[in-house]
Amino acid sequence: MTTSARLSQTALLIELEPVVEKNLNRHLSVAKEWFPHEYVPWSEGRTFDGPLGGEAWSPTDSTIPEVARTALIVNLLTEDNLPSYHHQIATLFGPDGAWGHWVGRWTAEEGRHGTAIRDYLTVTRAVDPVALERARMVHMTAGYTNAHDDDVLHSLAYVSFQELATRISHRNTGRVTGDPNCEALLARVAADENLHMVFYRNLLAAAFEVAPSQAMRAVADVLGDFSMPGVGIEGFARKSVAIALAGIYDLRQHRDDVVAPVLRQWDVFNVSGLDADGETARDQIAAHLDTLEQQASRFEEKRAARAARLTPTSGAST
Repeated sequence: MTTSARLSQTALLIELEPVVEKNLNRHLSVAKEWFPHEYVPWSEGRTFDGPLGGEAWSPTDSTIPEVARTALIVNLLTEDNLPSYHHQIATLFGPDGAWGHWVGRWTAEEGRHGTAIRDYLTVTRAVDPVALERARMVHMTAGYTNAHDDDVLHSLAYVSFQELATRISHRNTGRVTGDPNCEALLARVAADENLHMVFYRNLLAAAFEVAPSQAMRAVADVLGDFSMPGVGIEGFARKSVAIALAGIYDLRQHRDDVVAPVLRQWDVFNVSGLDADGETARDQIAAHLDTLEQQASRFEEKRAARAARLTPTSGAST
């Protein structure tokens, strides 16, 4: 059913319920069971200082590059805030039926990611455990909200982009660590994130069928003020710059590997049945893509210039 009338939140949930059930069944059929303990090199662990009288953490305990440590901390603190995300989507989607089943499954899978990454970081002494715990307390106490957490379509649009962005960040972080164990773990986590993205992307694709203008407006609004869920982490701006400079997640990847592919899947520039606001929203999406292209190009130029300044001149006298 395609309609030009604006659907209420309740009507949207009802319309999309069969799609949720279909995609939940699909997810359960393709998701692979895995266990965090199998990805952690437990034999590398040793007792920390404190009540058990072990050794204090030192930056020399790990050979993982500093920027990889930064990305790992951001990724883990993002996962740690799961109670806030669960509260938001459970409140929005409800606890019953296929919607409720999905919320529970998604929460369980995301919780597994946090468990695995924290165990890895602690056992391998990749980061300062005291600083990590203090950062967790601050971040979780603050919680997480976004500007669109009370609207079904806006929330679906946001997580469609965010889950894909998270997948890319995890995969690239794993590569930068130079540790095959960490890379294998984060590749496993990224595979889950990709399945989550497909689930949400398919739901919004169905929303374009039943409420095209509302779906288009949701996508335009979300892209216009998109930020990763870790934005509330202390020092996030500085950390995100370091992560971008290292090529873990930057504006080019955001535009070309996240935003553009998802928009192509929805075929947004060929959606029919739009009202005036839907058409305006589509124009805004096109303009946003152009803006992202300009921003990504400028960032790449600045990053290249910075790298050139930091590169020693060949043939310099010694």
